[in-house]
Amino acid sequence: MRAWDLERPVARLGVPVSPSAAYVLSRVTLGSDIKIVSPVLDAMKRRFPEARIVFVGGRKSAELFAEDGRVQFLEAAYPRTGSMEERIAFASELRARITEPDAMVVDPDSRLTQLGLVPLHPNHFHFPSRTAGSVGPANLSDLTSDWLFDTFGIRGAAYIAPTPVPAGDEPFAAISLGVGGNDSKCLPGNFESRLVGELGSRFPGLWIDRGAGGEEARRVTAAVEASGQAAKVRYWEGSFAAFASIISQAAFYAGYDSAGQHAAAACGIPTFSVFAGAPSERFENRWAPKGPGLVRTVSSRLQSPDDCLRALADAAAMIEI
Repeated sequence: MRAWDLERPVARLGVPVSPSAAYVLSRVTLGSDIKIVSPVLDAMKRRFPEARIVFVGGRKSAELFAEDGRVQFLEAAYPRTGSMEERIAFASELRARITEPDAMVVDPDSRLTQLGLVPLHPNHFHFPSRTAGSVGPANLSDLTSDWLFDTFGIRGAAYIAPTPVPAGDEPFAAISLGVGGNDSKCLPGNFESRLVGELGSRFPGLWIDRGAGGEEARRVTAAVEASGQAAKVRYWEGSFAAFASIISQAAFYAGYDSAGQHAAAACGIPTFSVFAGAPSERFENRWAPKGPGLVRTVSSRLQSPDDCLRALADAAAMIEI
């Protein structure tokens, strides 16, 4: 039980006492929707037990909360490749769909509103995540929780609730080497095959996400074949939400900075994450996974691939299976 499960919400000036609905906006990317938006959903469910809680965003993100009976879904497919005019028009159209006068909108710095520039409702609460914590190495998980408490008098914790996917009975490590087409997030040489080999030597099974296919799938497959552990590997080729369900059942998770690390941390799965190609130390501090279990992050800015692998071995060695 989390400490704040025992807290009573604290009334805050300007917050509706009994809104008919709380519309919580997606941040568009899967990792952000776990790390930042899911604590907002968690807080709204407990702060307003009689209200409808509505997640507003894309279907892939909504699948992360498919089994949460308190969360409804309002599909809003953000035009990620559209012009600025199209994006502003999208926000205006979305505003016309939220009509209840006694509802409220919680905006975690969403692209759906151009980071709060286009309010969707008179009761519109905006979390300025880009400027929050501008001084010091604050993590966005803490900044989100603090803003929720300051604004609504209650904190929230990250979670996922995807449709369950059976992952088998033997202990396994889950691995995601996806980088979303950004090769700067990969470590060079044979790092990936050695990572697979290290975890294959310690766990009876491995589940590895092949990502979106194409070159990424070929890179992952090549790493597995070079690892000497191919016989232990099961590949996942499907939705991220389904792989998140597999992650939630793992004994250990390892991967690059991506949505998988936030799913693992939210579920309390021991997590090892490699930051490569990050623009700054501040970025790494803000986006490092955070949750109730063991979390270890390493940075290729500060550590060589060999150092990162030694850190992985140390973290994996702490897991009893």
